[in-house]
Parts: sequence; C-alpha cells; structure tokens
Amino acid sequence: MRDILPVNGIFEMMQLPYAPEALGVISGNTLGFHHGKHLKAYVDNLNKLLPGSGLENLPISEVIKKSKGGLFNNAGQVLNHVMYFEQFGKEHHEPEGKMLEMIVRDFGSVENFKKEFEQKGTTLFGSGWVWLSMNAEGRLVITQEVNANNPVQSGLVPLLTFDVWEHAYYLDYQNRRADYLAALWQIVDWKVVESRLQ
Repeated sequence: MRDILPVNGIFEMMQLPYAPEALGVISGNTLGFHHGKHLKAYVDNLNKLLPGSGLENLPISEVIKKSKGGLFNNAGQVLNHVMYFEQFGKEHHEPEGKMLEMIVRDFGSVENFKKEFEQKGTTLFGSGWVWLSMNAEGRLVITQEVNANNPVQSGLVPLLTFDVWEHAYYLDYQNRRADYLAALWQIVDWKVVESRLQ
C-alpha cells in the first residue's frame, strides 16, 4: 500500500488521475461532489485538527492507528477516499498475474470473489466501506468497515475498496446500492490494486 505522507505537517488534496466525466459508470456530477466537496472537507478538517496532536509528521496510516474522535474520522476518510479514487481507470479491468493467482487461490474464482465482495458491500448496514485486503499470512480477505474505519487498524494491507456511503452513488443510482457495486468492476484498474501488494 502506498501510504500518504504530509508535506510540512499538512496533507495535500489529491488530484483525480482522470477527468471527472471519464469513468462513465460514475458521473462527473457525482465525482465533482464526492471528490471536490466531501474529500476536500475531510482533508481540510484533518489539517485543522493535526496541530498540537503530536501526530503532525506521521504518515496517514499511523495517524489512523494512533488517533480517536474527529482526528481519526477525518484521517480515515482521507485514506479511504484516496485509495478509492486512485484505483479507477480505463485500462486493466480484469485481474491478472499475481493478483489473479491470489484471488483464485483464496476465493476459487474471480466470479466467486466478486459475488462475495458485492454481497458484503450490499449488506453492510449504514455507511462504510467494503475492502479486499491481504493479511499477515499473505491471504486475501474481504472485510466490512463502518464509517471511517480502514483495514490498517487490524494489521491488514488494504488493496481495493468500494465506498458504500450514500454520497458515493446516490445521484447516479439512488437507493440501488447493488447496481452501483456491480457497475464498479468496469472501471477498477487492477494494475493499481496489484501495486498495493508491495
């Protein structure tokens, strides 16, 4: 996983690696609000809360592990959203190589993995995230993480996430969370996901 490092004690707002309207299954309108409003608010709030916390120059994964309350919530949401936005693109939409081998080993097939991942995302109550991560034994696991939680809190290496907060999909899919989750496979860049194994 590529951690996020502060610059002079400040976390910077990420830029999208694609045009907001480029993904198709997520509209430019949704991305404009999700990235430009929601993520920006989390970054701004995190930077307001950092001074005096003793965590100012730590990578964001360490801030998450060592903080509580508002600081934790905003740090968690920054990492979650950056990983979410960075994993999408217009190429490499099927796992291959090492990632494919691991998925087949641990879930039986790509189809089985996607079915379980979507089911965990659909059944997560309220707001949160569904994650594919690697555990200490090098096995892949799927977890449901509520609110701002992230698998790094449990010692896992986060690889892939789908955001199931309503602001991620409601403008495009209304209450059809399952349709949103199924559509996201069309834009996952598995090369990005595999790079997070390092």
